Amino acid sequence: MNSDETTRRLQLGAVLGAALCLSACGGAKESAPPPPALSHSLGSALAVQSDAVASALAANDPCRALTLARQLQQQTIAAINEGHVAAGLQEQLSSAVNALVTRVQCVTPPQVAPRHDHGKHKGQHKQKGDEND
Repeated sequence: MNSDETTRRLQLGAVLGAALCLSACGGAKESAPPPPALSHSLGSALAVQSDAVASALAANDPCRALTLARQLQQQTIAAINEGHVAAGLQEQLSSAVNALVTRVQCVTPPQVAPRHDHGKHKGQHKQKGDEND
């Protein structure tokens, strides 16, 4: 894992952590607490998905990480569209998730075709008139 991937994971973790903190914030006893910026359950679900992406990257499985990052992106978009993410967090959260999806690269190794020697083995390549070998 390179430093850019580590930095992006840390940034996404920071965004999700900040969102969780904001969702848990209360207010003074005299005033009503502000509505949560992000519900605890949504913040936890996004954090779990983010951790799964990080684990796949750590396990050197970028294709799995990309699949998980795309799922995280879909969950984030759905949460924003359904009004579960406060307006002040929407841009930062979606930007972090989109950047993660963009940075995870799934490059499959080229397929190596099996070699067929068609029964030709050393010593079996005799030419006509070459009976002394």
